[in-house]
Amino acid sequence: MSHTDTATLAAERITLAHQKYIVAENLDLRLPTGRVTAIVGPNGCGKSTLLNGLARIHVPKRGAVLLDGKDIHRLPSREVARKLALLPQDNSAPEGLTVADLVRFGRQPHQGWMKPWSEEDQRTCDRAIQAANMSDLSGRALETLSGGQRQRAWIAMAVAQRTPLLLLDEPTSALDLGHQIEVFELIRELSRQGKTIAMVVHDLASACRYADHMVAMKQGCIIGQGAPHELVTPALVRELYGVSCDLIHDPATGSPVLVNVRRQH
Repeated sequence: MSHTDTATLAAERITLAHQKYIVAENLDLRLPTGRVTAIVGPNGCGKSTLLNGLARIHVPKRGAVLLDGKDIHRLPSREVARKLALLPQDNSAPEGLTVADLVRFGRQPHQGWMKPWSEEDQRTCDRAIQAANMSDLSGRALETLSGGQRQRAWIAMAVAQRTPLLLLDEPTSALDLGHQIEVFELIRELSRQGKTIAMVVHDLASACRYADHMVAMKQGCIIGQGAPHELVTPALVRELYGVSCDLIHDPATGSPVLVNVRRQH
């Protein structure tokens, strides 16, 4: 992806529902371009539903999601797929599929009916595999990899799509600490290359450390947005999770760190 490729994504007063049940109401959100946004909040607050709404998977009941200022539901699928890649929570691939095979799928939005696989496609895949630090593993079948390696392979596929926007639903949910850090550092690197990234994150500490911008949700509402060091306070943590804590600032990064976390009595 070149540095000049950018796209804007915003939600304007969207209401999202599962049949008659309203999950999230009147949400306003604009993803800061070239930055990492973390969507945080307790289980069941509507984080993944919001991400799916932004990704055009979930059609809003009211309001609009705007991609480059245009209603995303009125744009051709291929045009959306060239600007926006989504990595959902549950990924599965056919057995025997290698990392390189998986990453090739990321080029589909750029393939025409008669357009053969090009050198440019191959270069893009090679770069995506390299970016995800998977070059040594490109010939390996996905089922032979560790959870962290597998997740990096899926991110490489999304990178090969070469979209300026990348949406990730809990990209580290099933990973141990070492693999979580690996994936978050890859996400930071992609943002340094100019991608605009939104991710649903369970762990508030990781969100504080790796995101530039944070969206806090509770019961289907956005209750705060801003830089982690401005947004995260003991009062916000109490409101979101019902726990008391003290905050200190990480001497290395300046991001807020929760300490002395305890159940609220």
